[in-house]
Amino acid sequence: MISDNLHEIINGLPSGVKLVAVSKFHPFEAILSAYEAGQRCFAESRPQELEMKVKQATDAGKNDIEWHFIGHLQTNKLKMVLPYVSLVQSVDSIHLLDEINKWAKDNGRKVDILLEMHIAAEDTKQGFCEEEILDIMFAYSDGKYPGVRIRGLMGMATNTDDKKTVSADFERIDSYMAYLVDLFPELDSFNQLSIGMSGDYEEALRHGSTMVRIGTAIFGNR
Repeated sequence: MISDNLHEIINGLPSGVKLVAVSKFHPFEAILSAYEAGQRCFAESRPQELEMKVKQATDAGKNDIEWHFIGHLQTNKLKMVLPYVSLVQSVDSIHLLDEINKWAKDNGRKVDILLEMHIAAEDTKQGFCEEEILDIMFAYSDGKYPGVRIRGLMGMATNTDDKKTVSADFERIDSYMAYLVDLFPELDSFNQLSIGMSGDYEEALRHGSTMVRIGTAIFGNR
């Protein structure tokens, strides 16, 4: 089933769009099934679970897995996440950004991140507003965060069946991404827009998504 689900989704993705398989809360056996079907990029949202699965993958000889972190990351858990992931998609505060930058410099690393933009109607969702992102980008372009490479934006649409609301959320972040790309043309690695999950990724693809985060549609309900 996992293999069939994967192939159906991949066949519907435009060229250049990356599929991130959200494996959080699913057993490692599910990751293996997706791996055998050709998937190499997986996302976790809890540091302890990520660490455990990285070890399982290493023990299984699956060292070519690319791990992303997509959950709210506490600064006291950085050492459980940053050594293993190729991208932190969920940088949602200045404090977290500062601490990732510090960890990277202390460890001789450059950490790829996305800035999480708050686009949903729910106040419970994390993320920056446009003005905060703009301030970060000006500081970044002036060299303030040498330990990170800001690759783009991530966002989650309002949890609703109203497609017009979801479309408006995605249009907002897509337009802002385009604005930033135009404003900072020298930042040629700022080119990733991570929007779209199992229930709304087809809409996200119509609004410039370069990366979709899909779990349930691949692995089933947790």
